Amino acid sequence: MLCLSHMKDQKGEYMIETASLPIQGQEHTGNFVVALAGNPNVGKSTVFNRLTGLNQHTGNWPGKTVIKAEGTFSHRNQRYTLVDLPGTYSLHASSSDEQVARDFICFSRPDITAVVCDATCLERNLNLVLQILEITDQVVLCVNLLDEAERKKIHVDTAMLAHQLGIPVVGTAARSGRGLSKLKDVLHDMVIGKIATTPRQVVYDQELETSINEIEKRLTPYLPNWINSRWVTLRALEGDFNILEYIACNRPGNCPQQILPEEVALCLQ
Repeated sequence: MLCLSHMKDQKGEYMIETASLPIQGQEHTGNFVVALAGNPNVGKSTVFNRLTGLNQHTGNWPGKTVIKAEGTFSHRNQRYTLVDLPGTYSLHASSSDEQVARDFICFSRPDITAVVCDATCLERNLNLVLQILEITDQVVLCVNLLDEAERKKIHVDTAMLAHQLGIPVVGTAARSGRGLSKLKDVLHDMVIGKIATTPRQVVYDQELETSINEIEKRLTPYLPNWINSRWVTLRALEGDFNILEYIACNRPGNCPQQILPEEVALCLQ
């Protein structure tokens, strides 16, 4: 049985191994933790470098060949740790990159997840945005490469996009630094509670929604109160039982290892 968790190695780096995952963020580290997510080739590394400057270090995620980059910056008397997650097209955990990104957003519980998108092909990028919104509502969308979009005569209505998604949206051209001050302002306003999000939830057809509601009702008593029960249900329906195995391993008193998969199977009969 695979159990996911965070432990520290001798250098103090967090490792995904066994036992339970700690809560990240202000209450444990003295600064706010921001996860930086996005598809490959959207300028995410440029955003990361512009925000952190030389205050960064890189290595590998423990036990994986996936590059790990962290950096820090300060804004309005608040300190932030920025974690640059691997570029992925989804969070289905079908690759090491996807698993690292998903596990950090779900289990390490960053204070905010900033998702970087390419302004020239938003339709391809929004799939990841919607998947992340199923896990957490503390999300800001950074629509990057606005300069390239403008050269291609593409206009992005960030205000309408924010309205449709229910989260703040900031347009940037990270190569020149355009929009990054506003992005930092939005991060600040989110962590102090000045900006409240109301994320759009994908609604499926009635038959599937009925199954989701029934399974979610059965699973909720076994889930930690900080995890999104609807998201866990959707992963179970897709046959991704790693999340359920994690919960079973870390809540043995309440949750025998087989009960969650069995509850799902009962609902699908």
